Amino acid sequence: MKRVKNAKIHLPGILTLLTMLLAAVQAPAATDRWHFDDVSRVVAISDVHGAYDAMVRTLANAGILDESLQWSGGTTHLVITGDILDRGADSRKVIDLIMRLESEATEAGGQVHQLVGNHEIMNLVGDLRYVSAEEFAAFADDESAEERELWFQRFLARKAEGTNESNARLAFDKLAPPGFFGHRRALRSDGIYGKWILEKSLMIVVNGTAFVHGGLPPYVAEHGLQGINDTLGSEVRRFVEALGELEDAGVLLPTDQYGEQDKILQKMAEMVPFEGAVKIAADTVIALTNSAIHDPGQSPLWYRGTVSCSELTEGDVLDAALKKVDANRVVIGHTPTVTRHVLQRMNGRVIEIDTGMLYSAYQGIGSALLIEDDTLTVMNESGAPNYEPVKHPREVGSRPDSIDDDALAKILKSGQIIGESPGDGNRRLVKIATDAGTLSAYFEPLPRKKGFVPELAAYRLDRLIGLDMVPVTVLREVNGATGTMQFAPSSSLSEVERSASGRGASAWCELQKQWSSMYVFDALTYNDGRIPSFILYDPANWQLYIVEFDKAFGTQKGKPQYLKSVELDIGDHWSRALKGLSDGVLKAELGDVLDKRALASLSKRRDALIESAR
Repeated sequence: MKRVKNAKIHLPGILTLLTMLLAAVQAPAATDRWHFDDVSRVVAISDVHGAYDAMVRTLANAGILDESLQWSGGTTHLVITGDILDRGADSRKVIDLIMRLESEATEAGGQVHQLVGNHEIMNLVGDLRYVSAEEFAAFADDESAEERELWFQRFLARKAEGTNESNARLAFDKLAPPGFFGHRRALRSDGIYGKWILEKSLMIVVNGTAFVHGGLPPYVAEHGLQGINDTLGSEVRRFVEALGELEDAGVLLPTDQYGEQDKILQKMAEMVPFEGAVKIAADTVIALTNSAIHDPGQSPLWYRGTVSCSELTEGDVLDAALKKVDANRVVIGHTPTVTRHVLQRMNGRVIEIDTGMLYSAYQGIGSALLIEDDTLTVMNESGAPNYEPVKHPREVGSRPDSIDDDALAKILKSGQIIGESPGDGNRRLVKIATDAGTLSAYFEPLPRKKGFVPELAAYRLDRLIGLDMVPVTVLREVNGATGTMQFAPSSSLSEVERSASGRGASAWCELQKQWSSMYVFDALTYNDGRIPSFILYDPANWQLYIVEFDKAFGTQKGKPQYLKSVELDIGDHWSRALKGLSDGVLKAELGDVLDKRALASLSKRRDALIESAR
């Protein structure tokens, strides 16, 4: 893809015109509206959520704001990856500051890229679950008593005949606190903030780094930047414009929430069919309620697979998306990092910058990512020493204080056991003391077969290939018996419980993707003992983890019985991981927990899986 380089020109003339022309000349060349090259310095923040003071401190430390809160970033490009609204008290102050900085940055030869996050979309379409009372109150001076009364009378008119007006007003005031209608007007398609947001991109690429709010779902590889910014952006714009038309016509009320609007319209149309412009607007709202922009599996503003799926599960999706948008890495927000540090994963191709800036909601800190000469550093609002993005920790099952695997392994090996109870089979559930309280683990005596410890072999193999599904497992002696001690997350649900409840559709990493990787791992280890009770989930995000390998690592060929009719999905990242399991690596890493026959059989199954991927 050919890039047009900047040209040096000299223009005399009026100062204002000169400033504008120079700013245009200094701006990096772009092949389209969403690619920006030759940018000398990039600063990125995310998920402000109304935390005005924290944002100001963060931008000041990053050299973007001076003491007067004026732009001091020069030619820097500031990228804000969405979610400046909701939850915090000062969302309006945040948006006003960013709008002012846009013009100041342009005059200095820099640029502000405010991207759209899922919470901006929610505010536009009327999903107001996370708007705080303080956010509404900031618009109280923008609405009149007459306006509130107008909407109340329309609200009351919808109620059944004989409805108590006092009760209806109480319900109305609860739905529409002071400032509600000023807020809704400002976020219409023709409102000061709604119009501004609807002009923004959903995703851009600067110097080969993609910036987007949530992640890179398969939709990105299928539709590219134009499909994301133009197609999805157009759907949002049409939806919001149609909402405004229906409110002006008295068909919908500003208090009608997203998710209810289409049902209200359908019910009305059944009684009295819409006509003309109202019908067109109603049909638009009904049709676009299910736009891909709202789908967690398709929308780059909602998608969490990039941050929550393992590289084996998600690597191929990431590769295809980055190739499609001509980028080599992606910077995302949306999901607060577990350590509240800026993190990197998948060999630095994914940078997570949401560190929970709104302390009251996330107990985090404002952080800014600086990219200069392709060097990445992080600075935060406290002025602490800069650091490079930290590797995303492996976290199979939630644990106290999000301690990492190495610290957890030490506790399992030597922590004080303060309680025991019978488990299933030979296992015993034990409680181990930690500085933060207690954690649970399963202790299981070693099998009689010498040099064969399948539970520990499974954990080590998981670590070798980066599966991230087997809980931390160590060897330990308890009451004179040596066995495996395996971390047991306290909040887990089994597949039996999940399927019975019908839950899991909100999994951060799609369940089918996780099952697919589990199938390949069980085929590799020939785990013939996999049953739904040994498939566990963390219900907070439906992360899958697998236990019980007593019947694994045998000498059989082919696939376990439960996988006989399952077609294994072995993509490029799985193939590379399998090829990395050379006989030498397997012997060095697993030779003390698997005997020679088990190792040889493991190698043969590895080769068969690699062959099947071709």
